[in-house]
Amino acid sequence: MSNVDIAVSVPTLLGECPAWDERQQALYWVDIEGKKIHRHDPATGGNETRATDGRPGSFVFTSDPDVLLVAIENELRWFHWPSGATKLFIAIEPAGNENRLNDGKTDRAGRYIVGSMYENPNAGVATGTLYSVEGDGAVRSIRSDIGVANGLAFDPLLDRAYFADTHTRRIERYGYDTATGQWNDESCFFDYADHPGLPDGACIDSEGHYWSASVYGWGLIRLSPEGKIVDRIEVPVEKPSMPALGGADYRTMYITTIGMGGGRPSAEGRDGAVPGSLLSVRTEVPGLAEVPFAGTPPAFAPS
Repeated sequence: MSNVDIAVSVPTLLGECPAWDERQQALYWVDIEGKKIHRHDPATGGNETRATDGRPGSFVFTSDPDVLLVAIENELRWFHWPSGATKLFIAIEPAGNENRLNDGKTDRAGRYIVGSMYENPNAGVATGTLYSVEGDGAVRSIRSDIGVANGLAFDPLLDRAYFADTHTRRIERYGYDTATGQWNDESCFFDYADHPGLPDGACIDSEGHYWSASVYGWGLIRLSPEGKIVDRIEVPVEKPSMPALGGADYRTMYITTIGMGGGRPSAEGRDGAVPGSLLSVRTEVPGLAEVPFAGTPPAFAPS
């Protein structure tokens, strides 16, 4: 395993949701509390940002490379990267209910699976819900009474879905029917009770192994399909939040981290790393390309 590098040193308050766009050969991710979306070009080392008018919990790609679908506060909004303009797609939850949307990604059919959470993660409140959003905007509730929705990943090899509620310290495994979007046969995949940290964001590699960011645990773990730890990456910051496999060969793991805007203050980083930085590390097994959202984005005026 290669050493962990700092890809972008400018710190985020609450870095989350990295995703690799193979069309643009760029990595996007969000700063939830900083209310920004980032785009990093590893070929040039450049990093661009766009401001959002609320907290962006997650996003997915669309058929238009210039348009993202972003979960901002309680809504899904089309976001035009060149101009920063947005258009409402749907409201998921009522405004003012003290929840916000958090972790989300597309399944292999292009549904946007996204969870909500109480806006203060330290309050111990479980008012979140996990939703499935079809391309036409139809919304279905999958499960409720969630503390902090995290850990979503979809394995096309074994027809599985994964989900973690950070409050429970557990990663759950489901049978998943991609054709219908039905979840079934919930079971505990991994319990953090005896492992450092808590389950945060995740991704799947091409061998069906699950990479889990151990927030507060200074690392990431690779879990086999049977739920056994087969690898661990130590990182120089306390709160890694989510991995994504990208790069031209999908063997560069990008890792978002939490700075001073998520939960209790972050511990100082090691070896010169600043909490909130974007990290990268090379892996032996490549990842899988993201699936764009199934819905058609609207047209935006040229910027």
